[in-house]
Amino acid sequence: MPILLFISIFTLLDFVVLFSVGSHIGLMTTLLLVLLTGFIGLHLIRREGVSTLARARARMQAGEIPSSELFTGAALIFGGALLMAPGFLSDALGLACLIPNARRLMARGLTWLGLKASVYQQGQRPAGGAQRDEWSAQQRDARQGPESNDSDGTTIEGEFISRDDQRPR
Repeated sequence: MPILLFISIFTLLDFVVLFSVGSHIGLMTTLLLVLLTGFIGLHLIRREGVSTLARARARMQAGEIPSSELFTGAALIFGGALLMAPGFLSDALGLACLIPNARRLMARGLTWLGLKASVYQQGQRPAGGAQRDEWSAQQRDARQGPESNDSDGTTIEGEFISRDDQRPR
């Protein structure tokens, strides 16, 4: 819900700025600026998207995970889409997505937000002694998975017969 509220407020502010600037510089100048940024955004999406996809493919063929290329591609597409949207605030944010140093700052911010969100999803760590031990045990069990919750730590041995081995001979 907060993201929807943020998008709504951003859109409203974008139109307020667009109409305020448009009343000062004139209708034709405003329309030309909106169309120009839209064409720039479309061009950048096409050009940068193809080159980022080629770099991602090259890294995948080399056996690497193309995480930075995927984020760069997503930021470029998002920035180009913002440039195509009518409004000067969206244009400013779209241009920020096209600047490499600004993209790095956005990546750090999103990583920080992602880490904060994962902490809040798991619950905050209690401060008390017994509660802390209980929390640590819960976290350990969650990491180990349900199959490793043996109370006495014994291993059950047995034989496994697959259905393919049960065919009549």
